[in-house]
Amino acid sequence: MARLVVVQQQTQPCFSILTSSLSDFNGTRLHSQIQYKRKVWQPKGGLQVTASSEKKILIMGGTRFIGVFLSRLLVKEGHQVTLFTRGKAPITQQLPGESDQDYADFSSKILHLKGDRKDFDFVKSSLSAEGFDVVYDINGREADEVEPILDALPKLEQYIYCSSAGVYLKSDLLPHCEIDAVDPKSRHKGKLITEALLESKDVNWTSIRPVYIYGPLNYNPVEEWFFHRLKAGRPIPIPNSGMQITQLGHVKDLATAFIKVLGNEKASKQVFNISGEKYVTFDGLARACAKAGGFPEPELVHFNPKEFDFGKKKAFPFRDQHFFASVEKAKHVLGWKPEFDLVEGLTDSYNLDFGRGTFRKEADFSTDDMILGKSLVLQS
Repeated sequence: MARLVVVQQQTQPCFSILTSSLSDFNGTRLHSQIQYKRKVWQPKGGLQVTASSEKKILIMGGTRFIGVFLSRLLVKEGHQVTLFTRGKAPITQQLPGESDQDYADFSSKILHLKGDRKDFDFVKSSLSAEGFDVVYDINGREADEVEPILDALPKLEQYIYCSSAGVYLKSDLLPHCEIDAVDPKSRHKGKLITEALLESKDVNWTSIRPVYIYGPLNYNPVEEWFFHRLKAGRPIPIPNSGMQITQLGHVKDLATAFIKVLGNEKASKQVFNISGEKYVTFDGLARACAKAGGFPEPELVHFNPKEFDFGKKKAFPFRDQHFFASVEKAKHVLGWKPEFDLVEGLTDSYNLDFGRGTFRKEADFSTDDMILGKSLVLQS
């Protein structure tokens, strides 16, 4: 069954501004030297949060998901944007609902640098020759992929890194806050080491830790997993009680957060959790996906994962635990606020992607059939 979680009820945001908002790698956190003093909050839009002048910006990645939306915002802000990719995917693609004129304008302004970021000599030579003011590292996973970029750009103004809330140490005290302990054995440990590298260098850095990201073009089968089953009229298998609490954040809200930290001195050497404001149970997420796609109330079938051997296949797209994070620091320090609530965001994703017949992965109901087959035997 689901593990009991204690949700912190707080009247003050659970964050502080640190010289380094990083935990060490032993499941403990660094002691704060500079405490954040809460100030009177300004209305949305009253805080200058973008760079005051045109910047020459490099995005590592940028053609799959997050960078697609981020690069459009940066171009609209008047920045010169270059995507560093291997060139295996088209550099630009017209988004659903995007006008021909908007797409043509964006395509005419985006630049491309073709290469493999693991070819460190090429990275150093090409970036040194180009020179960039700001780097958005969307696809970096290991610290050794970042060091050549820093070496090539000694005058870099800001390094903005896409980390993950998956770095936090599992805890009974939730939501996760930026000052919480991290897990050195996490599958995202490469991102932790990268954050530590950035902190150790003489560079102005900002790290963003999303929870689960969703939205149009999502290559991680988060909402798509539910949409496939809803469209097929199938029951939705959910592990254990279905009351596990998680959190999703829309990709467009994440892109906006990335814009908010650009040129923002309050974001210097800081970590920010970014996701939706509301938490949701697994059962609630299934119902929210049904509502977003205009499907009937789904039939939910709960199962015990320990009773099955699924091999290397995943029977459910989320980790079977409570997992959510506070976004209060981003709201108060950056003036950022998510635009989408969960159903609105899922509706946006459905209407602009799955509902148009596009998706990343074909439906695979093999694990479902194992679960449902056993369920039928037990019922009989």
